[in-house]
Amino acid sequence: MNIAVIPARGGSKRIPRKNVKQFLGRPIISWVLDAAHNCGCFDAVIVSTDDEEIASVAREYGAETPFVRPPELSDGRVGIVPVVAHAADWYARHRTRPDYVCCLFATAPFLEPSDLTSSLEKLIDRQMDYAFSVTEFPFPIQRALRINDDDEVAMFSPEHQNTRSQDLEDAYHDAGQFYWGRHEAWTAQKPLFSNASLAVRLPRIRAQDIDTPQDWEMAERLFHALRSGPA
Repeated sequence: MNIAVIPARGGSKRIPRKNVKQFLGRPIISWVLDAAHNCGCFDAVIVSTDDEEIASVAREYGAETPFVRPPELSDGRVGIVPVVAHAADWYARHRTRPDYVCCLFATAPFLEPSDLTSSLEKLIDRQMDYAFSVTEFPFPIQRALRINDDDEVAMFSPEHQNTRSQDLEDAYHDAGQFYWGRHEAWTAQKPLFSNASLAVRLPRIRAQDIDTPQDWEMAERLFHALRSGPA
């Protein structure tokens, strides 16, 4: 069996109440719950939260909130792995031990059910620890610049000063949508970023990082445009 775990603590700072803020007329977490319910991968969808309002919204949209996330796992400095490990261990002790556990991010409304099903198939086929979403950087990272306090410029990789962009290796970053993993990988708290993980490539247009009010506005406009389709 497989379960989804959605970490959604209540103390978001940059966008207050971020996990239940209205995104095109609905709590943003509800879009992620739709994808989880529609993909056909999960026997249970759990929201791990320390916040009763978030828990209530999650239940309204079909998720389970079978425990309150402990205070020691509700600090903004705590990583994703121990939070999901706690949920996976709780489910194994109180219900049934899952085979695969997928961490979904509450503020990833661009998540598609097909991304989840194809990623699980890939993970099972390859028998790795994790499979997670990545997307390509829009500009070659080898040409990145650093700027000091006096606005003076230096290259991070000066050896590529004259290298053509098309001759540089493509680079990717975590797309922040989901992490599939074996139950044993989560509970052993194995690192996500290692050669035991598989990359699942997403188009940049569906990998939007929403951390500021401006990000939020841009994401709503893009989401609406993608859902509306061509005129």
